[in-house]
Amino acid sequence: METVRVDTQDRSYDVTVGPDALQGLERLLADADRVAVIADEKVTALHGEHLRAALGGNRKDVAWLDVPAGESCKTLEWFGRSQQFLLDAGCTRRSVLIAFGGGACGDLAGYAAAAYMRGIRFIQCPSTILAHDSSVGGKTAINLPGGKNMTGAFHQPIAVLYDTNLLRTLPEGEVRSGMAEAVKHVLISSREDALELLRTLELDEMGEEELIRLIVRGIRVKAEIVGRDEREGSVRKFLNFGHTYGHAVEAAAGYGGITHGEAVMIGMVYALILSEQQAGAGRELTDALQAFAERNGYPLKKFADHPFEKLLGYMKKDKKASFGDLHFVLLPEAGAPDVRSVTEEDCKKADKELRIRMGVEAE
Repeated sequence: METVRVDTQDRSYDVTVGPDALQGLERLLADADRVAVIADEKVTALHGEHLRAALGGNRKDVAWLDVPAGESCKTLEWFGRSQQFLLDAGCTRRSVLIAFGGGACGDLAGYAAAAYMRGIRFIQCPSTILAHDSSVGGKTAINLPGGKNMTGAFHQPIAVLYDTNLLRTLPEGEVRSGMAEAVKHVLISSREDALELLRTLELDEMGEEELIRLIVRGIRVKAEIVGRDEREGSVRKFLNFGHTYGHAVEAAAGYGGITHGEAVMIGMVYALILSEQQAGAGRELTDALQAFAERNGYPLKKFADHPFEKLLGYMKKDKKASFGDLHFVLLPEAGAPDVRSVTEEDCKKADKELRIRMGVEAE
């Protein structure tokens, strides 16, 4: 079992990673007057009894709300349902809400906890590799039709229990999606390891020990950054590497049309091309990332279904944009992220180059 401490101004808490991490629940819930669960319906079907067993015999009265799997739960409608659910369950400010599922479910449940009675305690119990990123750091949100994660709150959990037993049922696409964020954490934090990881990591050959090592490494990177900048005023923006263009692809495809991690992988290749053009980066890292993604089955060409003008519209709504300026996390070199303002023409040039390198447009 591995434990990573997250220290923020709001609160400090532990992220516990390993088999049977959910056994820590009873201690965390000792003083709760009511316990409620918001769970991904697919995760309930697979692992619901595992969570109920971890809650212990004195928690038979737990309130439980199943929500649709994936991004389809992150809507105003389901946010409203979550608030009514907590009220109907008799939750008070002494209650604790458990988020049980992947990143989308955690986002919805975290925002529900942040809003209900102006904030109640919650625990993240992630069930996907992708959620090793989203479950840590207190960002909670839902989507609006015009943009991803456009309404939400910063609300830190009181704990994250990352039970790796739950990962054994993940389909191949979810493994791919989650590992995009793990790769991101290495790219933004380590000049020494980035190229080696991209050249050697084979997702279909990855063992459980290597997976846990990469998950813990990613959590440590995020915990260190969040501890320095809880509310994204400075260095926390580095965690958005690949997300500006990636979120645009995700939104254009319709939430669920491409996984978050697959869209971020496209966004990272785009951001590295932009780094070549705007920050003097060499091409070696870009080529290595593209080769890694192609070798491991990422659908890199899916962005080509959408013209640049459509993607630009979504990028302009990105939370990192200000007064029409577009801001991107660039990598002049691995381990040295930098936020820079770029023009629409700069973005168009990088998009053109991405299409050429992906073989979907002629030079």
